[in-house]
Amino acid sequence: MNILLIPIAPLSRTKSRLKKCFSKEQLKDLTIAMFKDLAAKLTKVNCFDHIIVYCNSPEILQLTNSYGLIGIKEQLTTPRKSFDQVISDLNQIAIDKYKATSTVFTFLDTVLISVQNFYDIYKLIQDHQLVLCPAISSAGISVFGRNPPHTLHTFFSNNTIPSLLAMYNAAKQENLKIAIYDSFRAGFDIDIKQDLVLAYHYLKIFGLEDTETHNFLKTHLNLTTIRKNLKDNRKLTIR
Repeated sequence: MNILLIPIAPLSRTKSRLKKCFSKEQLKDLTIAMFKDLAAKLTKVNCFDHIIVYCNSPEILQLTNSYGLIGIKEQLTTPRKSFDQVISDLNQIAIDKYKATSTVFTFLDTVLISVQNFYDIYKLIQDHQLVLCPAISSAGISVFGRNPPHTLHTFFSNNTIPSLLAMYNAAKQENLKIAIYDSFRAGFDIDIKQDLVLAYHYLKIFGLEDTETHNFLKTHLNLTTIRKNLKDNRKLTIR
């Protein structure tokens, strides 16, 4: 069984790094908008045996059912589990309950990801033990797959080394067969303030103006980006 897994943080603490940009209710609305867009794409993805959404929030789980996906309620703990532990728990559920032989994890904020990206990653995981899609600007991971599911643990909670570098280095030490999926659309995610502005423009560039996420940003985003130094187009400032 090839399983696609989507862990989503509770709406009460979603996208906390963006709390200076939007109110708490707006962050919830942004999360729901991103989920609707992702779920709509996944209704056109038929290569996985199951697609599972893992979240504690009833709003997300109800939407999950309406899109014909499998929703599993995450049981929250005190203290909070690390993100690596959440991934491990969901991975184990896929193995125990759904007999997963390979698992692919994708995340809510990859707002440009396409249906074709999922088929590409599915194909790669058939022939590799580990598939990594690098996040565009953070040395993080936007999508990853493991075959079998327990091939290698994750490093999202590592405080010293970015998750992509840590996981890649560990995989090399284990002599795993690795595929790096090079995709701008699958690798772009919304994590910090600058990403919001870029997402608004990229959604238009890729013809995704009718999405829930673009409509939200068009209505609520009060930021723009300009070049800070005319001699260096990598230095941007947000206003």
